[in-house]
Amino acid sequence: MNAATSDSRPAPDASAFDCTAGYWQSLQAPDTLDMPLEGPFQRGYPARLPDGRYLVLPLRAVPADPDRCVASLIANHASFEVIDALCGFMAQAARPLGADCVVGLPTLGLAFAPRVAQLLGFGRYVPFGYSRKYWYDDQLAMPVQSLTSPLAKKMLYVDPNLAPRLQGVRVLVVDDAVSTGQTMQSALTLLARCGADVAGIAVAMRQGTAWRRTLVDRQGAPLPVVAAFDSPRLRRVPCGWMPE
Repeated sequence: MNAATSDSRPAPDASAFDCTAGYWQSLQAPDTLDMPLEGPFQRGYPARLPDGRYLVLPLRAVPADPDRCVASLIANHASFEVIDALCGFMAQAARPLGADCVVGLPTLGLAFAPRVAQLLGFGRYVPFGYSRKYWYDDQLAMPVQSLTSPLAKKMLYVDPNLAPRLQGVRVLVVDDAVSTGQTMQSALTLLARCGADVAGIAVAMRQGTAWRRTLVDRQGAPLPVVAAFDSPRLRRVPCGWMPE
């Protein structure tokens, strides 16, 4: 599963990264890793968790740029052990934000939102979705785009029956990852239409820093974005990949 550490290997072709079936299944102590912690990285990136363990993530090419790649987390492929640990870190980091409700974003954010809501003491959460039911209101929908699905034409919806639960409420928005902030920005616009007050955002992975320019509140101030771990965007170097 893990990458080789030889500095003599050329950087892998961006279209030929690992099959991911063995990734996201366990957390590793530093002395069990068989890759350098500082890079260059070949096929995997060791993301450090708050308790000092690591989650090894597979590398994936950035669309239309063979000299860039990112570490990938596919939550619904992960083991329960990994999901439970990440939810614990997310809830711990989000608790000081003082939210009154959790909103989960599709698709992979819904792997985390129910458990984070439970850990924060809530009896339920509010899921957003990509599937339009016949009773939905087009005023409660927003188009979305993401780094991993740049050409996908999707709409983000909130069920009109759930929207009143968000009126005047401090919400914590939960997703799997934030990178460019485009998907999250759509969610923030939709929450504003529902009259919600966003207390903050909790994700498993903060990827790069581009999201910092996008995720602001109605007054233009940065929104709190907490995470279980951070991962960089990476650039090709002669011996593999290094953080930008």
